[in-house]
Amino acid sequence: MYSNAQSLNTVTLGGVNLTLSPPDKSEPEWIGQEEILKQILACWLVVGEKDLPLAPRIVGMPGIGKTTLGMVAARSRKQPLYIFQCTSDTRPEDLLITPVLSEQGKISYHASPLVTAMITGGICILDEGNRMNEKSWASLAPLLDHRRYVESIIAGIQIPAHAEFRCCVTMNQDESTFEIPDYILSRLQPTLSLGMPAERDELAILQYHLPFASQDLIEMTVQFLQTAHKLDLDYSPRDGIHILQYAIKRLGQDPAHPLSKDDAWREAIECVLGEEALDLQGLAERKRRALGNERLPMGLGDFFFGEGDPLHPDMDR
Repeated sequence: MYSNAQSLNTVTLGGVNLTLSPPDKSEPEWIGQEEILKQILACWLVVGEKDLPLAPRIVGMPGIGKTTLGMVAARSRKQPLYIFQCTSDTRPEDLLITPVLSEQGKISYHASPLVTAMITGGICILDEGNRMNEKSWASLAPLLDHRRYVESIIAGIQIPAHAEFRCCVTMNQDESTFEIPDYILSRLQPTLSLGMPAERDELAILQYHLPFASQDLIEMTVQFLQTAHKLDLDYSPRDGIHILQYAIKRLGQDPAHPLSKDDAWREAIECVLGEEALDLQGLAERKRRALGNERLPMGLGDFFFGEGDPLHPDMDR
């Protein structure tokens, strides 16, 4: 089906030489929520001669680790990993095979990360799949059902998927996305929902990414994030990492005139998330009114102070 040509990074298919994309080499770690990791791996199992792997979609808010989850699942299978970043202007040829004009005036064909994974028997993560338009999704319809191939009009070839090829799609739960057509969604099954991490897991996540951060700053950030989660505010572990990074850099910027940790941390929240994040209670109340939800949210003071505590910020009202 395939033959080597020129180098290990090039294969010949249907008389066309294809330059392959390099695999992703990063080695992320997954912390907490072990059940959803098991669910992805179950989707990729083949249990019989006529069985086929599933192509799950991982959904959740931005910044909670959907891509990391797919990467760790792929690493656990010890297969090469490829990631394709979907965007609103992704074209079918971007997804499959792109012609490139060399300085000598010759056209060479470059296989996308997705097609490279198909050829080599790797795993491809289609990242932020609901950023992509229907025309591009339509080019993947035969890959995501029993046919398991794609057709490149540009190169004039049909590309079958290796038996070990696996894929998944990550999708953000926000409004700046395309509506994916039902005939594609019916192929991207099952849907695996990734939620916000528990307090212990979130603490471990921040410690893993920022082992040089002081424990008190990490704990302040985790408490802030956990309060936001309880209020259904969309602040993620990624936001926490950025808050800590900025606060640490501000504290170390001018040792002669240092900020207090509290001041640096509050400044980091304002710069990373905006001034409104300094008042989680007010932000949650505005969100509640906008959604027509009558549930009274818990304020940041409620998290740090018990009811009736004289230090509670609401006691002076």
